[in-house]
Amino acid sequence: MNVHFIAIGGAAMHNLALALQNKGYNVTGSDDTIFDPSKSRLEAKGLLPKEFGWFPEKITGDLDAIVLGMHAKADNPELLKAQELGLKIYSYPEFLFEQSKHKTRVVIGGSHGKTTITSMILHVMHYHDKDVDFMVGAQLEGFDVMVKLTEYNDFIVLEGDEYLSSPIDRRPKFHLYKPNIALLSGIAWDHINVFPTYENYVEQFKIFVDSIVRGGSINYNEEDEEVKRIVLESENQIRKLPYQTPEYSVEEGTTMLETPDGPMPIEIFGAHNLNNLAGAKWICQHMGVDEDDFYEAISTFTGASKRLEKIAETNNSVAYKDFAHSPSKVEATTKAVKNQYSDRTLVACLELHTYSSLNSEFLKEYKGALDQADVAVVFYSPHAVEIKKLEEVTHNQIASAFQRDDLIIYTNPEDFKNFLFSQNFENKSLLLMSSGNYGGLNFNELKDLF
Repeated sequence: MNVHFIAIGGAAMHNLALALQNKGYNVTGSDDTIFDPSKSRLEAKGLLPKEFGWFPEKITGDLDAIVLGMHAKADNPELLKAQELGLKIYSYPEFLFEQSKHKTRVVIGGSHGKTTITSMILHVMHYHDKDVDFMVGAQLEGFDVMVKLTEYNDFIVLEGDEYLSSPIDRRPKFHLYKPNIALLSGIAWDHINVFPTYENYVEQFKIFVDSIVRGGSINYNEEDEEVKRIVLESENQIRKLPYQTPEYSVEEGTTMLETPDGPMPIEIFGAHNLNNLAGAKWICQHMGVDEDDFYEAISTFTGASKRLEKIAETNNSVAYKDFAHSPSKVEATTKAVKNQYSDRTLVACLELHTYSSLNSEFLKEYKGALDQADVAVVFYSPHAVEIKKLEEVTHNQIASAFQRDDLIIYTNPEDFKNFLFSQNFENKSLLLMSSGNYGGLNFNELKDLF
C-alpha cells in the first residue's frame, strides 16, 4: 500500500509514518520544516524528505491514501492536487480507525491524565508480554515507537485527544475512534482557541460517550462531577463503570498503595496519579490482566515522559519538571509534590505558554492553582503573546488571576534564570511546570544546584 503524508514531521504524524513502514507499507511524505526528534527518527528509517517544502508532483494516481496533518493548511498545494485527483484523504485519527476497525478499540479520553493512563496500561501489557497495538502521546520507557500497528493483535489502545483532526476535518480526534472500551478521566476547559466556551468544550465529551459502540463500556472517574453527569445522562446502551482514587499513604517520601495484600510501595505519587492508576486497573482487567498481575506490574511504573520527571535530587532536596500547563493539571501537580515532601519548602514555577493560558479571559481559571506552593512563580514571554497574535497580558491581570499577594512574576528569561540560580535548595522541592522551556532555560544546568 502506498501512503503519502502531508506534514510528515509532526509528533503524531511521523510516528504513524514509522508504524506503517514497520508494517510493510510504502511511505512517503512532505513538510516545510521538521525538527528533532522527528527529523532524526525519520532520517534513520529513510523517510526524511530530500528537501523541505510542498511538491504537488509527488501526488500521483498511484497513491492509495493521503494522511493529512494539522500543520498543513487547507490551501496546501499537495492537498489541492490530491483533491483534484480524487484520492482518498484521511486525517490522522481517521487513518488509525481504518487500521483498527476489526480490532477491539480501547480509547482513553479526558482533559487530563490520558497520556499517563494510556502509558500505565501499555506498561502493564509490556511487563506481562501481552502484545497490543497502540497510539500514545509520549515516548515510553521500554518502547521504541509511539504508534504500533499490526495485522494480528486483537486490541489497540488509543490516547483520545479532543483536539481537531485536520485542516479540513474540524471534528475532535476522539470522535472518530468508535471505542469498544472507553475511559473518561476528567473535564476541565482547555483549547479555548477551538472551543471558545466551556459548554462547547463539554459537548465534545458528550459526543465521545455517545460514540462508544453499542454494548461497549465506559469506565469513568466518579469524583469529577461533570464526567459523572455526562456519563449517567447518556442514553447510549453501554455499561457504565465508575472508579475513584484508591486508599494510599505517604511514608518518608514513598507512596504506599493499599492493595488486598496490604500496602505496596509505588514509584509514582499524587492523588491525581493514584486516580489515574485506578482507571488503568479497570481497563487492564477488561483486557485480561487480573488484579494481582496489575499490581505487580504497576509497582515498577515510573511515569509517562514529561510528567513529574525527576531531574535532580539530594538527601534533602528534589527537582521535578512537568508538562502541566492547564489550571487543573497545575493544581493537581503542585498539590502532589507538596504532599509527597510535606516537610520541605515547595518552590513552584509555572510558564504560561499556550493559547489558553495567555488569554486574558481564560486566566481567571488559574485561581488557586498555585495555592499549595510556599513560593509561587509565574513566567511568561510577551514575545510569545505577540507571536500568537493575542491581546497583551499584563502583570496585574496575572497577579489578579492567581489571587496570591506574594506571587512572583517574570517576563524576562534572564531574570527568571537568575532567580532560580540564586536559590539555596536545601530542604526544598523545585517544581517547573511548562509545555515550553522558560525562554531557553537549560534544565541540565539546574542539576548543579542540587
